[in-house]
Amino acid sequence: MHTIWVVALLSITCTALSQNKKPILPGAYQTEKYFPLLKGKRVSLFTNQTATVNGKHLIDTLMAAGIQIQKIFTPEHGLRGTADAGEKVSDEIDAKTGIKIVSLYGKKNAPDAADLVDVDIMLFDVQDVGTRFYTYINSLQYYMESAMANSKPVVILDRPNPNGHYVDGPVLEAPFSSGVGKNTIPSVYGLTMGEYAQLLKGEKWLKVVDGKSNLNLTIIPNKNYSHSSMYKVDVPPSPNLASMNSIYWYATTCLIEGTVMSEGRGTPHAFAYIGHPSISNKQFSFTPGPRVGAMNSKLYGQICYGWDLTNKMPPPHQIDLGLIIEIYKSFPQKDSFFIRPKSGEPTAYFFNKLAGNAVLMEQLKAGVSEADIRKSWEPPLTEYKIKRKKYLLYADFK
Repeated sequence: MHTIWVVALLSITCTALSQNKKPILPGAYQTEKYFPLLKGKRVSLFTNQTATVNGKHLIDTLMAAGIQIQKIFTPEHGLRGTADAGEKVSDEIDAKTGIKIVSLYGKKNAPDAADLVDVDIMLFDVQDVGTRFYTYINSLQYYMESAMANSKPVVILDRPNPNGHYVDGPVLEAPFSSGVGKNTIPSVYGLTMGEYAQLLKGEKWLKVVDGKSNLNLTIIPNKNYSHSSMYKVDVPPSPNLASMNSIYWYATTCLIEGTVMSEGRGTPHAFAYIGHPSISNKQFSFTPGPRVGAMNSKLYGQICYGWDLTNKMPPPHQIDLGLIIEIYKSFPQKDSFFIRPKSGEPTAYFFNKLAGNAVLMEQLKAGVSEADIRKSWEPPLTEYKIKRKKYLLYADFK
């Protein structure tokens, strides 16, 4: 099976290269399209370490062009991308530029009226990885909602989606909406940030405050990109997605965060090392421990046995559900595999929040086959795929 996956992935890559010989350039590179919108304006910028232009940070690019950055808003992991997952980040003054930095992953998740009183236009540039549980799409939504509520225009500098070449997974059910999945989209949704912004606006998923429902939205698109492209990010989007291998596996192995297994946090290969001390049928071992961006997590200091995915690739067009089934079957104490919340309510299980439903957990417990689990995903997944088509800015995969 592994050989088939690699051949298929190489086929996709070769097809993308044959169709797209020119380099892919994110929206931030199209300065002639957005500099005129920003000149003479007081600009707020939502960003982190991923917003680069020709090796320079967007902040430096804007300041060199004489554009006034009034303040910077930051998502999970902070401006430099080094804070732990889920760690609250405080406001600060940037030592290099003197610009005020306001964290939107701490006391609040969106700019308020006071933050925007001295702002004329809101700019957004963050690299996404294309999975529902990656929190940057929630940050985008909150930022857009704030722009709409405060009658500020918002400009999104689009970036390619490294997992934008397929759509897969269970579609989130509304009762399971949380910080790791707000809207009724599948685990892998196949849209760039710009396209997702159009979906949020077009489907009226943005929260309306005081009857203000008009949003002035401008998207600066990627150049030479399509959904057949196998785009490789040049800056790690967060400390625990330090390689393309981890980014590809994240769509599958993030589910492990809802279990007692280690998902590899505290190693150089988070989401590509999976294991637990009680796994007895695997020879590979690793010992997680504190490191930048993962100072605290499960099983630190304990030898974990399990799966090394660093030299493997997931299936090119889908989540590796077979791997999740294999991991569950390999764990000896089935009744303690899923982390149980105090309430015991299905909507409180972190695994269910990641999956977007309570069904997948029960299917795994019952030994339902991969084919039958996938069949259960199909009706809402098909509906989503039809909806998605309306908001594409780029040629779709076949």
